[in-house]
Amino acid sequence: MIAYNKFVLENGLRVIVHEDQSTPLVAVNVLYDVGSRDESPDMTGFAHLFEHLMFSGSQNVKDFDDVVQRAGGDSNAFTNNDITNFYTILPAQNIETALYLESDRMNALKIDQHNLDIQKKVVVEEFKENCSNTPYGDAWHMVSALAYQQHSYAWPTIGKTIEHIQFAKLDDVKHFFKKHYSPCNAILVVSGNISVNKAKELVNKWFADIPKGEFYHRKLNQEPPQISLKKKLTKAKVPMDAIYMCFHVAERKHVDYYATDLLSDIICNGKSSRLYSNLLKEKKLFSYIDAYITGSSDPGLLVIEGKLSEGIDPELAMTEIWKEIDKIKSQPISEKELQKYKNKIESSLLFSESNIMNKAFNLAYFESIDAIDLINEELKIYEQIDSADIQRIAQQVLVPENANILVYEKQNP
Repeated sequence: MIAYNKFVLENGLRVIVHEDQSTPLVAVNVLYDVGSRDESPDMTGFAHLFEHLMFSGSQNVKDFDDVVQRAGGDSNAFTNNDITNFYTILPAQNIETALYLESDRMNALKIDQHNLDIQKKVVVEEFKENCSNTPYGDAWHMVSALAYQQHSYAWPTIGKTIEHIQFAKLDDVKHFFKKHYSPCNAILVVSGNISVNKAKELVNKWFADIPKGEFYHRKLNQEPPQISLKKKLTKAKVPMDAIYMCFHVAERKHVDYYATDLLSDIICNGKSSRLYSNLLKEKKLFSYIDAYITGSSDPGLLVIEGKLSEGIDPELAMTEIWKEIDKIKSQPISEKELQKYKNKIESSLLFSESNIMNKAFNLAYFESIDAIDLINEELKIYEQIDSADIQRIAQQVLVPENANILVYEKQNP
């Protein structure tokens, strides 16, 4: 059980405090409710760009990382489709350093042409390294565009094309910051060795005077139900053929998310899972295979991806995957098999509760989807899932008309 205290400043900043006196450390997590889904289709990659820009200096701080390190701390950030998240962990007695830094860049980030040009180069190189010059690096660009016709999950976090970042204009970047990075669109979590009263005092000291900004009302196009299979074939200079089979699933806070998560583990998570055991170890159709869910805030995807063994026809491999899927749909899994995956999830959840940084982020994330109580309810939800739930989700989700398939073939010399 993770105890927490929540309050809201007059400027709209949501604040959550979790007190844990068993550690000498404190974690400060700031989540901005903006991800790549909030970008314009012709200006993508901006949320990820700001992950970098937020470290490039503010009104009173030239080098964010240097100040954190001198306080004995460490900091980092990440961006995904839904959020941009910044976190710092440091000795509890130095918490004001983290609060000061976060407040300064929230209030007065230094966005000028010099900083923008530097960070644009960094992100462009990242795009080239991870997407353009890496085998299968553009797969998620194709998968996203295939699976989403209306929703802005249609492009990955790094952006739709490299040109959107290369030619990003200063005024557009400033507008994006003003629109999304204000107190009323942020969640601050303090987790660790600090009392609730002390945290309230310090948060008010550093954040209460920041102007509220304008609340961002998200109005996204919703993806309509898919009614027919979508398939794409691409060829490139890659080591081996690969396949990506993606199925639409429920959003993160929907009760079906949990059965879907377990289903993806049963399909392929670990050496005893269905696809790994039967198709990789026994039939040797794959050199690598995995299944997972994207876990996105809006309806996401269950993904089965695999690299084929040399000489294996992708159509044969997919036929074998469908056979394994049909077994799950037609034959209830045993209680023993289901419990094995429940135990793995329980271990993962309990382990995450031992880390103040994990707790800080989880509190922020669940608050961002208006479901903070789930942080203490998830284990119970998983425990109540039975084989009938798994079978129901499999029959509902793992059907051809809900499938988006990318076949990534090795190009002959």
